[in-house]
Amino acid sequence: MALITEKHLRAMIVKKVLPNPFLLAPDDKLTPAAKDFLRERSIEVTRTESKDQVTAKPGIGENIPVGVSNRHIHLSEKDVEMLFGFNHSLTPLKPLSQPGQFAAAETVTLVGPKGALHNVRVLGPARSLTQVEISRTDGFLLGVHPPVRLSGTIEGTPGIAIVGPKGCLTIEEGVIVARNHVHMSPEDAKRFQVNHGDRLIVQTMTDRTSIFPEVIVRIDERFKLDLHIDHDEANASCLKTGDCVEVIGKNGELFSPFLGGK
Repeated sequence: MALITEKHLRAMIVKKVLPNPFLLAPDDKLTPAAKDFLRERSIEVTRTESKDQVTAKPGIGENIPVGVSNRHIHLSEKDVEMLFGFNHSLTPLKPLSQPGQFAAAETVTLVGPKGALHNVRVLGPARSLTQVEISRTDGFLLGVHPPVRLSGTIEGTPGIAIVGPKGCLTIEEGVIVARNHVHMSPEDAKRFQVNHGDRLIVQTMTDRTSIFPEVIVRIDERFKLDLHIDHDEANASCLKTGDCVEVIGKNGELFSPFLGGK
């Protein structure tokens, strides 16, 4: 689904790609301001029966939904059994935004040099390696200072003690602050005209406007469009899950409508 804003439409006018009639895919939505913008210019809005009927929109002004990630832990199968008992399998509590992933009913306690965090949610399914994702604020409470990393990149990161109802363990590395990133399907990537590993520049549309200049693109057939940020980033920019951010550039370069007329 695309949420089309007035700013999106103005960018299309600058690029001379605003069609008449304006075609909407079945699940696309116009903001009230966008509807007024089109009506004032006598541009007809036509809703199509298929996404394939809509001319691909340029990346300019496209919106991406936001998912705010709280602190959580991914466990290996071996560590699941160590913490919750022999032959234990994670119990799905609710599905996450990415297909096949879920928040488990199980929680653990993280114990650092300065403090502890209780009721840290386990995410499933089990992975090959155990990884803890916290915010920098959490790190100050625990007394650990993890680097900002993409998920799965844990070499040289700090470790931590993990306590479950049936046991405890200490990992030597695996604690990170997750780098913000966006999940895309190959279809999404084609629409946004990006490749795996590209860096998007996105801007919030909240009372506290913020820009995230290097959001890493991750592409997989299983992925659903979603920008992942942590609670520190969300609080600083007044974002919550379900909000949207606007794409204003990629790979270090702003799109021309956002360059102040240059």
